[in-house]
Amino acid sequence: MTATSGSRVSGRIAFDGAVYDAVIVGGGHNGLVAAAYLARAGRSVLLLERLGHTGGAAVSTRPFAGVDARLSRYSYLVSLLPAKIVRDLGLRFSVRRRTVSSYTPTLRDGRPGGLLVGGDPSRTRESFAQLTGSDREYDSWRAFYGTTGRVAGKVFPTLTEPLPSRAELRARIDDEAAWRMLFEEPLGRAVERSFADDLVRGVVLTDGLIGTFADAHDPSLAQNRCFLYHVIGGGTGDWDVPVGGMGALTDALADAARGAGAEIATGHEALRIDTDGAGPAEVVFRTAAGEGRVTAGTVLVNASPQALAALLGEPRGQGAAPEGAQLKVNMLLRRLPRLKDSGVDPREAFGGTFHIAEGYAELARAHAEAAAGRLPSVPPSEIYCHSLTDPTILGPELVEQGYQTLTLFGLHTPARLFRKDNRQAGEVLLTATLAQLDRHLAEPLTDCLAFDADGRPCIEAKTPLDLERELRLPGGHIFHRDLSWPYAEGGAADGGAGARWGVGTAHPNVLLCGAGAVRGGGVSGIPGHNAAMAVLGR
Repeated sequence: MTATSGSRVSGRIAFDGAVYDAVIVGGGHNGLVAAAYLARAGRSVLLLERLGHTGGAAVSTRPFAGVDARLSRYSYLVSLLPAKIVRDLGLRFSVRRRTVSSYTPTLRDGRPGGLLVGGDPSRTRESFAQLTGSDREYDSWRAFYGTTGRVAGKVFPTLTEPLPSRAELRARIDDEAAWRMLFEEPLGRAVERSFADDLVRGVVLTDGLIGTFADAHDPSLAQNRCFLYHVIGGGTGDWDVPVGGMGALTDALADAARGAGAEIATGHEALRIDTDGAGPAEVVFRTAAGEGRVTAGTVLVNASPQALAALLGEPRGQGAAPEGAQLKVNMLLRRLPRLKDSGVDPREAFGGTFHIAEGYAELARAHAEAAAGRLPSVPPSEIYCHSLTDPTILGPELVEQGYQTLTLFGLHTPARLFRKDNRQAGEVLLTATLAQLDRHLAEPLTDCLAFDADGRPCIEAKTPLDLERELRLPGGHIFHRDLSWPYAEGGAADGGAGARWGVGTAHPNVLLCGAGAVRGGGVSGIPGHNAAMAVLGR
């Protein structure tokens, strides 16, 4: 039996009273991964999704009226998705490598310039030398990322294995200096020890701040955990472009789950999970037609730990509530803007990550201002152009006319700054962010924006509170909560299957398969894979 809405069957709500081996709450990419693995193993699976479509934050939409541009509206790049999951599930999905890693414009002594990383190594070396006056920073860059690359090769394969202990992971890395740099001391120490140039330091630090509100020297090491996940993806740290947009991945996952026999019910909102931990669990859900319930041997929750607690009727736990700290902006341009730095083609500059106001001192100042309750006066952000690497997200006419997309991701904008007046704060922040970009352009960005069928500029911005409202991300936190270390803590490796895979809860038959699981966060499918492995006893 398959349903895509709150339909009725024989006078009752679809699925009401049915029994499944596994019920999955939430149809984001991790829930779909879990559904596909379990169904392929012969388990009966029902996935309940609140919205009218699957995908969660990993979706593609046409946000601008009458414009044939299918954008990755929320999540937008792929790094952590293991090739193993793509192979195991037979996904019809691919990614493309960006030829340029990053470009960071600067104005020094009134002269425009910038740092271009990627492509021809000799050109990257030359760019470092022009910026800093010597080869020292380039040599340090190669040494620093040589270290992170070696760590990536050791750590990434463990993400789809049972959790190692801290000692086991440390022994596997087998590099005390690298372990100390990434796992024990604030990231800022390694950055300052390795690099002298403020701009280079800032470019390195940004990978520790994506969706994470922390200072370079934060004693919690939240910035280290974020940095680690950003440099280990695929065992290389490369961030790739999903062909067809992020929705192509979740569409492929939904097809794989259905093809294996999983039932996917959109428009079905889970309200409550009843379990004593010993016998089967019951999931109460709501549709447009009313309420129903299903019984499951195991319930897998692809939602935040906060949402899981609410479903179980339990306290939300100790500590501060999760808080996102990013601004997401989607744009469609009639053409890419010209740069003040005439030595770089805009197609190269925007083909990788285009860093704005992300010098080391600028990042520290923005964090301090936000921590004091003020929007950053010089907001840091980064941009990339999906359509340069993958033009398939644009209609043929737009491609022919030279249209391009831009995705902007702002840093150091915690949800607390928007609580008083989300709309006004969002508008102020967007204006200030685009002004920082305009400092490096030879023409205003607004002159390049496309217009929709109603004559409105093709630009939309999402604050943390917008993400909380639209996707139920707690506090707009894109990782559901601060990222965890990729090893077992507190004896978890010696617990049950859920604990050994980093997906356990206080109830043996309820597992967490979303971004808030250990080794969650990002578009990875890893929590979904690991929850399925825990159920299957592998």
